[in-house]
Amino acid sequence: MPTSPFKTEAILERPLTLAAAQLGPIARDATRAAVVARLVALLEQAAARGCRLVVFPEMALTTFFPRWHIDDEDEVTAFFETDMPNAAVAPLFDSAARLGIGFYLGYCEQVGSGEGRRRYNTAILVDAAGNIAGKYRKVHVPGNPVYDPALKLQHLEPWYFADGDLGFPVFDCLGARIGLLICNDRRWPEPWRVLALQGAELVLLGYNSPAQLPDNPRQNALRTEHHQLPMRAAAYQNGLWVVATAKAGHEEGCDMMGGSCVIAPSGEVVAISSTLGDELLVYTADLALTVEYKKFFDFAQYRRPVAYRLISERQGVGEPLDRAAWQKSLET
Repeated sequence: MPTSPFKTEAILERPLTLAAAQLGPIARDATRAAVVARLVALLEQAAARGCRLVVFPEMALTTFFPRWHIDDEDEVTAFFETDMPNAAVAPLFDSAARLGIGFYLGYCEQVGSGEGRRRYNTAILVDAAGNIAGKYRKVHVPGNPVYDPALKLQHLEPWYFADGDLGFPVFDCLGARIGLLICNDRRWPEPWRVLALQGAELVLLGYNSPAQLPDNPRQNALRTEHHQLPMRAAAYQNGLWVVATAKAGHEEGCDMMGGSCVIAPSGEVVAISSTLGDELLVYTADLALTVEYKKFFDFAQYRRPVAYRLISERQGVGEPLDRAAWQKSLET
């Protein structure tokens, strides 16, 4: 891990003490009360260490159930929240308001019922008064839309979740301009740039990622590298601080990677978790450091959106454009 020049005793111009609140495994039959108690305990620790913002993982209230094809609709429904906040998570919201700490929380959201029901992999940003300041629904939902018995590891997120329909919003909260992402979003460059084009200074991201890929074992040794690489690049290319928080450890027969981390606008990993259990990773970020990198990558001066049209016009790989096609695409 690179040594960061930002871990110095220099006076910070816009300090924000924050924490990645990593969680260890959550059992399939764990109650909301038991899980929320763990979140509250981490929040209390964060308050004692002067934090103003805590980042919990993706699906922080439940086990990662998309590893199974569950036929029992009642069991599936039990993994989802129809209201937020609700009675089960009220202790977390109440504690945040009492302590004056904001937080990011990933959870499974159900909207509506019957034929109009929609389910999303969702994250919210809660301010220091315990109010929801923003919501994001995961756009890049990975895995298989149907059960495939030939696969050694099931990843059925598209079976359970619709693609997010809120875009990539940015919120002014806790004195920062904050974007939210979830897990697989981190691997795609487009969401980071969309957030940066709205002035984001800090991006919060929760994830549940397996430590091994049984159907692609050649990549197993690179899992941590592939986890950090796109976030480090995004932090540098967009002038952002990044806080990424894992659900880690051996959860219901699956090894989940840890590696919760804080990444500076330089692209350097300035803090990283050391366990696979419940762990609070605290760091004081200077939001003013985003300025020099945003100035270096001066979007207004150097970006050429007309030359990038293929990114938005074509979803999959196609044939190379010939000269005439490029000239047509560059016409304003």
